[in-house]
Amino acid sequence: MESVDASGKTVEEAIEKALAELGLERTQVEVEVVREGRSGILGIGGEEARVTVRPKGETAAGADGVASVEAVYRDERREPEEGDVDLAVEVLEKLLSLMKVDASVRVREPETPGDGGSIVKVVLDISGDELGILIGRRGDTLASLQYLVNLIVGRKLKAKSSFGVDVAGYRRRREELLKSLALHMAERVRTTKQLMTLEPMPPNERRIVHLALAQDATVITESIGEGENRKVVIRPAR
Repeated sequence: MESVDASGKTVEEAIEKALAELGLERTQVEVEVVREGRSGILGIGGEEARVTVRPKGETAAGADGVASVEAVYRDERREPEEGDVDLAVEVLEKLLSLMKVDASVRVREPETPGDGGSIVKVVLDISGDELGILIGRRGDTLASLQYLVNLIVGRKLKAKSSFGVDVAGYRRRREELLKSLALHMAERVRTTKQLMTLEPMPPNERRIVHLALAQDATVITESIGEGENRKVVIRPAR
């Protein structure tokens, strides 16, 4: 399997995109951070992060013909300490207050790939009434909220921050829905012998579909399209 190059607002976002493309877990790949990326000032002068992700056991030769050195980005992040978690909760609660959202935050461990799998160590789960505004279309608002929490916490700690943020278990419900959809569409592919194309999804959701069918030898999944229109195609295995 070939390596995948991906870009994103953060290194973690770029890695998520690459994992979705490969259909692999974080523990199954090696990550080379090509560029850290920067936000710029008022949106000017920013630069996206860029990574090269390859299945473990494979190497890639650079322009000078020398194999790239393995650089597993996860090792650059420290395990979250109690103070780090308290800071993350404080930041999220402050953001909710500024948004005038009446809600509480509880801390839990990630339990499924939808929570972030091996990428996040702690999930901040928001609970309350009428929290749909925090989720947004296809979870876009929730993804932005999580990005903002990690950006602020990371800058305060001067270290990489990878906290997951969820709203009343939304990610878990969405994950179960996507897994059911993947299995249903795979059955249709087996029956009709025709490929099926799913609706556009963000990288983390495409990854769930890839993982749901990874052990199914009768079908093959791949991502096609660009940007927000990227989607998963399920086709019969040859």
